[in-house]
Amino acid sequence: QVQLVESGGGLVQPGESLKLSCAASGFTFNHRWMYWLRQAPGKGLEWVSSIDMNSVVRYYADSVKGRFTISRDNDKNILYLEMNSLRPEDTAVYYCARDVQTWVYTEKYSDQGQGTQVTVSS
Repeated sequence: QVQLVESGGGLVQPGESLKLSCAASGFTFNHRWMYWLRQAPGKGLEWVSSIDMNSVVRYYADSVKGRFTISRDNDKNILYLEMNSLRPEDTAVYYCARDVQTWVYTEKYSDQGQGTQVTVSS
């Protein structure tokens, strides 16, 4: 079955960096757009970033543009999110997800994992 397992979260100070990973299994990874999402305490799920199958096209929410970088390793079936210049408002549980369809960008996602907590605090 489809599994997405996020890791790499932690507690960091403002301005520091973290790199999240998402290990994918149970589907053909390089046939799907992939997403990073986040949910801050008391708020809804927020889209963060998307990447196409071949790492050519990447989209970012305005709130993270210029600070976060999404990438993927199709040989290892791993999705990454490198986060720099972290701010307290980046505190959230971060999830990866896959597009609901193969080959196309629908902006609809599913099968997110259990998430990894990122806390930015001094």
